[in-house]
Amino acid sequence: MLRVGLTGGIASGKTSVAQQLAALGAVVIDADVLARDVVEPGTPGLAAVRERFGEDVLTGGELDRARLGAIVFADPGARRDLEQIVHPAVRARAAELERQAAPDAVVVHVIPLLVETGQAQDFDTLVVVDLEPATQLERLRNRNRLTAAEARSRMAAQASREERLAVAEYVLDNNGTLADLIPQVSRLWRQWRTG
Repeated sequence: MLRVGLTGGIASGKTSVAQQLAALGAVVIDADVLARDVVEPGTPGLAAVRERFGEDVLTGGELDRARLGAIVFADPGARRDLEQIVHPAVRARAAELERQAAPDAVVVHVIPLLVETGQAQDFDTLVVVDLEPATQLERLRNRNRLTAAEARSRMAAQASREERLAVAEYVLDNNGTLADLIPQVSRLWRQWRTG
């Protein structure tokens, strides 16, 4: 089994890379998807979020991500509290999914906060999806309909570009289009499969 850590800043294109790798045959375990799963209604995660942040972060019994995001991206202490609730549950579920993979699988863990959470040494190889900060800012604003200040705040809450690049074994350049990115992913896949 090849254990791959895939990371990059917010709106860098991690999902596009993960989708391409899944299409090629990788087992993809996405921490963002798991982070949603562990705070679904009825879960211990949602109960802990409600206890810490109050009823205001719920709408109809479900987590209101926009309200919670407004709180945690404005307050580093609140963000740390949320991470202490969500991250252990996500890691446990990711380990469970990895155990179900075939022994010869390429297992790609998509972890936006891989560097921030000190997981750089936990994988056989690390891939960073990289792009210029101005391009990242524009994509984030368009994708999430954020003001420039809101987008910058979310970018600043993550590791710096330099910190991510420092741990990368492979860097995928996503300054261009999806058509520019796909061949890079395919080359990487071939390298992993041929040793």
